[in-house]
Amino acid sequence: MSPPRRAHTVLHLDLQRWRMRLTLALLFGGFAALSVRAVYLQAWHNDFLNEEGEKRVQRVAPIPAYRGVISDRRGEPVAVSTPVETLWINPRQANATPEQIRGLGKILERDPAQIARLFADKSHGFVYLERLLEPPKAHQIMALNMAGVYSKPEFRRYYPAGEVMGHVLGITNLDDHGQEGVELAFQSWLAGEAGSQRVLRDRLGNVVEVLEQIKPPKPGRDLVLSLNQHIQYLAYRELSEAVEKHNARAGSVVVLDARSGEILALANTPSFNPNSRATYTPERLRNRAVTDEFEPGSVMKPLMVSAALDAHVVTPETPIDTGPGWFIVGDRKITDTHARGVITVAQAIQYSSNVAAAKIVLEMRGEDYWRLLTRAGLGAAPNSGMPGEVHGRLRHFATWRPIEKATMAFGHGLSVSLLQLAHAYTAFANGGVMPALTILRRDDTATGVRVMSSNAAKQVLAMLELVTQNGGTAPMARVAGYRVAGKTGTAHKFKLQGGGYETNKYISSFIGLAPASNPRLVVAVMIDEPGGHDYYGGLVAAPVFSKVMAGALRFLAVPPDTSFDSDSAPPGEAPVVPESV
Repeated sequence: MSPPRRAHTVLHLDLQRWRMRLTLALLFGGFAALSVRAVYLQAWHNDFLNEEGEKRVQRVAPIPAYRGVISDRRGEPVAVSTPVETLWINPRQANATPEQIRGLGKILERDPAQIARLFADKSHGFVYLERLLEPPKAHQIMALNMAGVYSKPEFRRYYPAGEVMGHVLGITNLDDHGQEGVELAFQSWLAGEAGSQRVLRDRLGNVVEVLEQIKPPKPGRDLVLSLNQHIQYLAYRELSEAVEKHNARAGSVVVLDARSGEILALANTPSFNPNSRATYTPERLRNRAVTDEFEPGSVMKPLMVSAALDAHVVTPETPIDTGPGWFIVGDRKITDTHARGVITVAQAIQYSSNVAAAKIVLEMRGEDYWRLLTRAGLGAAPNSGMPGEVHGRLRHFATWRPIEKATMAFGHGLSVSLLQLAHAYTAFANGGVMPALTILRRDDTATGVRVMSSNAAKQVLAMLELVTQNGGTAPMARVAGYRVAGKTGTAHKFKLQGGGYETNKYISSFIGLAPASNPRLVVAVMIDEPGGHDYYGGLVAAPVFSKVMAGALRFLAVPPDTSFDSDSAPPGEAPVVPESV
């Protein structure tokens, strides 16, 4: 076995020098390349570094758009937007001392422990701290200089009239999108279009400089309603007092300009305050005058008589034998409160006789009555511009049995909303023509639909005046200095379960016009489930009508059409006015 070879000493030293020189050459070459690259980027090609740097301090921030102002017909704002701040945190970046947490809790009036948990949960990169905060409070919070806490400008809706106009105006959500009422119906009109801008932020996320506006915000368009805020307040006040006085479940009032079809007031109770989300409950949010349908009762009799007049079945003086105060149709008994024997058609309206109404309608073709109700808008949405309008229920005349035809003459077997009824009564004010309904101020002439002949409208209007005189069902509806025409309604409530009618639950209503010589306003009042002994429309709803109509006529400076004597003023102590239900 031969001995191992020894490496040559000189060769070994040369190899070590070569490796060292190669390593040094590579190091110096790398440094040289980096230096050249740095000089190149800094001196000749610095756009890249500038762009990367800007990405870390510049942001594109949205510019919120101002939502359009809603005003009443006189130009008084009823819904405006106010600037607020929304605070949010990025828990992954957030860092706050216990003192800062306590200070934040004091400003927001929240538990510091709950806020500390938000900062400690690093599983999210975005958490709202507080929405729609008043700017002074937001500035106090940002002054605490907590890392990871940011703010952005927004707008919050404010409603000066509060609950008085809650159902008409509706509400917006936290993102300023309409959810109810006019805010929802005209969302696309009122909502603006957000803009954007490039801003410079510091390490805490605060905007220190606005660099440029990329896209300007487009504000929403203003909206002018047909409502008169003073009449609206009057209607709400009188309705609320009546509902409380009679321990009723709810109530509604609608005031229309009889000539233009404009809604001057629309009030409901219970109501809600659109400025306070604590009041938002399904029961309070319902715009009952628009969304609730009910069987109207005797307020349907004038419409039935109009159809009978146009069908030449009766005249105002035609005698109707009401017999002993009851009438059998099939296996059902239709009754009056009192036996009145032979009465005229005009007296049938004055006394609100169910027997007379049933006998008149049974002499007519069902098609004639149905056609008039259809032209008057029953069974269809009134198209006022308000969301949630109900169609009501009006079956085709071909399906009516004799008893159904008879009961529909006095408002049973069909359903309507209060807004539909008020709209139908405008035909009596305009010679049989019903103007189109609207919640917006109308500056042009209203289009209309002929519901009945001008002669029939004039004759029924005269009959409706008898209702408010001595011997009628609604002397408490009178307004001093004005001739008033109208009709009471008192109907048993329909059972929602099991069918049939509630024994001791009623819908009390009154719909009237004034001044009767040349009607300017239509006021409709509905009280749902009045408690106690008073439940007739002439006792419960008529006084509300009288007060609302009197105030509205004064607001509009409508001249009186009769003397201010005791015959035109509502009686101080009216006896119970019986009405068949």
